[in-house]
Amino acid sequence: MTDSVKRPGRDQRGPMERLVRIAAALQHKSKLGVDGEELARIAGFDGDYKMDQLKRELAHLERQGWQIENLAPPGENARYRMTTVDNRLRVKLTPGQQAALRRAVLMANRDDLVRRLGLPDSSRPSDITAPPTAQVAAAGEVPEALSLVVDAVRGHCLLTFGYKGTARVVHPESVRSQNGVWYVRGVEEADLAESVVKTFVVGRMVDVRAGARGSAATLASVRHSGLHPMTWEIDPPVDVVLWAEADFEPDVRRWLGHPDAVELVADGVNLTYRVTNRAALRARINELGRRVRVVGPPEIRDELIAGLAEAARIER
Repeated sequence: MTDSVKRPGRDQRGPMERLVRIAAALQHKSKLGVDGEELARIAGFDGDYKMDQLKRELAHLERQGWQIENLAPPGENARYRMTTVDNRLRVKLTPGQQAALRRAVLMANRDDLVRRLGLPDSSRPSDITAPPTAQVAAAGEVPEALSLVVDAVRGHCLLTFGYKGTARVVHPESVRSQNGVWYVRGVEEADLAESVVKTFVVGRMVDVRAGARGSAATLASVRHSGLHPMTWEIDPPVDVVLWAEADFEPDVRRWLGHPDAVELVADGVNLTYRVTNRAALRARINELGRRVRVVGPPEIRDELIAGLAEAARIER
């Protein structure tokens, strides 16, 4: 008999040690964060897909209740920061109970509990408005009209403002922040019958005025149908066709989910997605890089190119 005896099951010591190294590095630099490349090196990852492997490990930590966020602006290398939070409730509560708790805390504007529970803005239900201006000033430049817009959403007040040279009268539905930019969603007075929801950048709104409390129509809130950002109903739906080599199709599905249609072509496969969150689509296409190509429509391709040009500070 040999001295070594193989035990059934996979040895978990290596993966657990890797998670500990990642968590320790993030905890050590809890304020400034850790560069993604450095964190991948600490984890022992290398090669073309090291960042994908790192994100998988970060997802494991997040499932255990740790809050991890990317501090880097779009187009720059990732810099991750981990916030120490009280994750005991996450372990003890069911997903439904957690959702109810999040809603209650956010509606009550209990920022002390928000921090303790580690609730990021992304967990805020779409029909719960953003916190007042003073609470978000530290997150970046705050538009002058944000406080007025937030109060208007809460009070169901009709908003009037100038936008792209046109006078607007809008029934607001929600306020949210994405990549440091604040948006208000609502329906213009002329579109109220069709309930056409539009998104306006708060920082570009001029001469903003709010009507009396209750002067705006009550709109049906746009819910997130799932945890995956690709399912969030933020933009008008558009069918986007992506091409990928057959070997890379699993990567596309992993990042974007299951396509609505699949077409085999001579040099690969065309995957069609119904997109309602263009920002999430652009972020995932950037992560996929050369593994995917936008076939159409042209407007999506142009948006992607414009975003890359802006990130690289190239004038087109």
